[in-house]
Amino acid sequence: MTDIVGRMRQAFRGDQRVDADELLTRLDAVRRFLTAVDGHLPDSQLVPAHTLVERAGTRLALSRDHTVVALAGSTGSGKSSLFNALARMSLSPVGVRRPTTGVAHACVWGPLDGANRLLDWVGVLPRHRFVRESVLDGDDESDLHGLVLLDLPDFDSVQRSHQLEVDRLLGLVDLVVWVVDPQKYADRVIHTSYLREFHRHKDVTVVVLNQADRLPPTELPRVMADLRRLLDTDRLDGVPLLATAAVDPGGLDDLRAALERTVAERQAVLRRLAGDVDVVVAGLDELVGPDRSAAGPDETAVRALHRALAGTAGVPVVAEAVGQAYRHRAGGATDWPLVRGWRRLRPDPLRRLHLPDPAGTDTDAPAEKPLAATSVPDPTAAQRSALGLAVRTVADQAGEGLPGTWPAAVTSAARSRLADLPDALDRAVAGTDLGMDSRPLWWRVVGGLQWLVTLAAVAGLGWLVLGYGLRAIGLPPLDNPQVGAVPLPTLLLLGGLLAGLLVAVVTRPVVRWAAGRARHRAEQRLTAAVAEVGEEYVVSPVRTVLASYAEAGAALRAATRR
Repeated sequence: MTDIVGRMRQAFRGDQRVDADELLTRLDAVRRFLTAVDGHLPDSQLVPAHTLVERAGTRLALSRDHTVVALAGSTGSGKSSLFNALARMSLSPVGVRRPTTGVAHACVWGPLDGANRLLDWVGVLPRHRFVRESVLDGDDESDLHGLVLLDLPDFDSVQRSHQLEVDRLLGLVDLVVWVVDPQKYADRVIHTSYLREFHRHKDVTVVVLNQADRLPPTELPRVMADLRRLLDTDRLDGVPLLATAAVDPGGLDDLRAALERTVAERQAVLRRLAGDVDVVVAGLDELVGPDRSAAGPDETAVRALHRALAGTAGVPVVAEAVGQAYRHRAGGATDWPLVRGWRRLRPDPLRRLHLPDPAGTDTDAPAEKPLAATSVPDPTAAQRSALGLAVRTVADQAGEGLPGTWPAAVTSAARSRLADLPDALDRAVAGTDLGMDSRPLWWRVVGGLQWLVTLAAVAGLGWLVLGYGLRAIGLPPLDNPQVGAVPLPTLLLLGGLLAGLLVAVVTRPVVRWAAGRARHRAEQRLTAAVAEVGEEYVVSPVRTVLASYAEAGAALRAATRR
């Protein structure tokens, strides 16, 4: 028996100390994890982490000089008698009627004022708080100054409120002393519902076999060994196991010595919170998975998205309209002046789409026109389907391999702004510089040349009409100069007409080539504009989720105990 108790004492010393700064770093990492996953994971999966951050911050802010120890046990285990024996005062009611303890009682070693705020947070009513200060034995109790001992309700009480109170308090105390008795130490409820759940809190867990005086001396080692076997099965190997007897003056020496060491070390609160972090991190680990990095959206899928956006935004239609507008405007600047008026009767292709004309080159339209929604044709069902497929492909490939609900978060992010996408695409098309804001120099040169040959033809025609008019009224005919055998007026008329036709024929292929270049240039600019919209409305939200995933993984690694 002496060897067993000696090993228990050695295990309870807690030689491995918890560094307060390291604990704060781990708690901050959990807080960063919560910030990273906010809005991406269901709140129901994050409740333990939020509770930990709130409780840990409050507990550390209240008092580091007090150690809250709870006596927990089933009905009839004698924990209230043990509580009174440790306090050496009759504080918690003891009786044959069970359950006796319905609310938590607290005994504070040292001034009560220093522990009141802590007990307010724990939730012990003022009338159930007691102070263990006595002039007669004050020196004997000095080693326990800073101890706040709680006598909890019975966890197996028939009253549900008692069970809930026990569960609440077990989440707040620094150290738990589980009190079992020789009759019910193997009870399934305490092992499966409580002890087994505390395997990550071995550093702040003690098990005592109370009422050991009821066992024959030869039976005590066998019962202790069997209880140790059960604790090992509960993954509580190494947890201190002590035998106590509240009625025996020496039956509490080992437990009292263990409590004195705990109070002196001031480590219980840090060990408890470190265990809490371990529990929370283990639960969060499955939300992030072993591979805590994300490659990002696939570039091939992104390019397919850009093509689908271009089709939905009507980029081919607008680009074709740019080519037609170039030919329309070039013809209006380089055709015969007499034909230009006929061209003005035809609407400008860009004007039909309500696209901007910064230079006001189309003089049949107002010089200034406010930017409004375009008249680009609505996307077809096939184009809408292609866009939906492209968005889904980006999300699926970006979320591939992510654990838990992260793929759903990626998909939700990719689709989060689809309702705003049509207006954004329309604004992008309307705000794109289509390269039609200036008249090329060669238009002016050809247009001036057309005016010259037209004026020559008009001059020749007027000359000839004048000659015919003079002859018609009997006046002497004009002496027209000759160019070879051709009169000069005839040469001006026919030469001007032929020259204008020749300039038009030579210019037309140049206009088609230049219109093709303008179309291609506009298509590139429009595609770049809608690609920016795709980045902002689809790809960027996906990257944000993936960045949050990576940040959450990094935070979880920092929160893991090394």
